[in-house]
Amino acid sequence: MITPASPPGEATAEPTPPRDIALSLQDPGAYIKAHIRTVPDWPAPGVMFRDITPLLSSPRVFRVLIDQFVHRYFSPRPDAIAGLDARGFIIGSVVAYELGIGFVPIRKKGKLPFTTVEETYELEYGSATVEMHTDAVRAGDRVVLIDDLIATGGTMMAGRKLLERLGAEVVEGAAIVDLPELGGSGRLRASGLRLFTLVDFEGH
Repeated sequence: MITPASPPGEATAEPTPPRDIALSLQDPGAYIKAHIRTVPDWPAPGVMFRDITPLLSSPRVFRVLIDQFVHRYFSPRPDAIAGLDARGFIIGSVVAYELGIGFVPIRKKGKLPFTTVEETYELEYGSATVEMHTDAVRAGDRVVLIDDLIATGGTMMAGRKLLERLGAEVVEGAAIVDLPELGGSGRLRASGLRLFTLVDFEGH
């Protein structure tokens, strides 16, 4: 039997290995972790960068990833998802769409056009500032705050302060990756913020 060739320019989908499917169902966290790429010495020597872009390029992996958050927040649903600039936008906006709720971008300073509130936080060298529109949430809104990764925790803490300043309740902070040795998740929990993360990596 001759299998007809795909028309010119039409991609042929690669079959998903059975073991890959089984892992995605039995242990979604391990499945997601297996698709995160580690890039050594970026953006500086000694740093092991955890690259989530492979999670986004595969439709199956992306679906498994998003489903972990959607299932967690399906009931009771928050009033909004807030995403931290910039990879938190990718995850947070899709989760908000799937839940049928609004999405709030928390951006780096100077990127939002309307009236904003801002919060400055310390980095290893220097500081950074994030902003949010003053009408992004209402007093009493229950909000989940999402980013791709928790390292030192400064960005998520700043986002939480912005939301709380406008009267919202941050019911949980969520991320794909936790780097516990950097201490951020410990500091966030010590401050009273509940956290949900899917995978962790040792070191930086």
